[in-house]
Amino acid sequence: MMKRVLALILILMMLFPAIVSCGNKKDSKQYIGIISAMDNEIDVLLHEAKIDHVDKMGGVEFHVGTLKGKNVVITKSGIGKVRVSAGVTALLNHYSVSKVIFTGIAGGVADETQVMDEIIATRLVEHDYGRMTNDGLIWTSGDPGAGIKQGDYYYCDEKLVELAYSAAVKVVGKEHVFKGTIATGDQFIASEKYVKMLRENFDAYACEMEGASVAVVCMMYNVPFVVIRCLSDKADGLAHESYENFGKVAAANSSRIVLEMLDNIED
Repeated sequence: MMKRVLALILILMMLFPAIVSCGNKKDSKQYIGIISAMDNEIDVLLHEAKIDHVDKMGGVEFHVGTLKGKNVVITKSGIGKVRVSAGVTALLNHYSVSKVIFTGIAGGVADETQVMDEIIATRLVEHDYGRMTNDGLIWTSGDPGAGIKQGDYYYCDEKLVELAYSAAVKVVGKEHVFKGTIATGDQFIASEKYVKMLRENFDAYACEMEGASVAVVCMMYNVPFVVIRCLSDKADGLAHESYENFGKVAAANSSRIVLEMLDNIED
């Protein structure tokens, strides 16, 4: 009997650190969380950062260190609403995060925007949330819990929006920077017809696959956030070709805006 008790105690002692690390913040530092969907959207940031260590949770790597003198956690979640929701949740559960910046690329929706323009989200919406009927998708609003209305607009932190806008103007010029709605859905849009719908129904400037999910999780955790997108394409019939030609450069531009933000941001 005593041997069994000692064996159980030994097992619990071995598991205890893992249990603690899953349930509590890892340290007492305050971090700025920076998240993207793809490698090319964080390459510039990781190159500039001083990474102290890399944590791995659920197959996702979290690069912990400093960037522009600020404590940061930089991570690539993967593409789509589900993957980024998991990534942001792990980020906020594991680290003391004061704010979240999402950086990356998107498809342009508004006529006045061009490839390589920057869109700073003032609000986000899930364009693929609703009921599928014989007449197609009917977008709806509802409340799945936690006080966050799925299908409604999710508003970015005003101070972060202004900081991101000022940084973008400095990096690429005012004529290439827009503030407005970004529409999120689990599809790569390459359709002029769908682009027209996004503009008419949501007054969208860009469409992508993660932003609104970042917003929902951050709102649930009461963490301020902003989404920054550089247009790699116009979400039309040439979207795939344009993405191949401009995706990497567009991603780097958004990263440079984040670097400029960090020069003026409060921890």
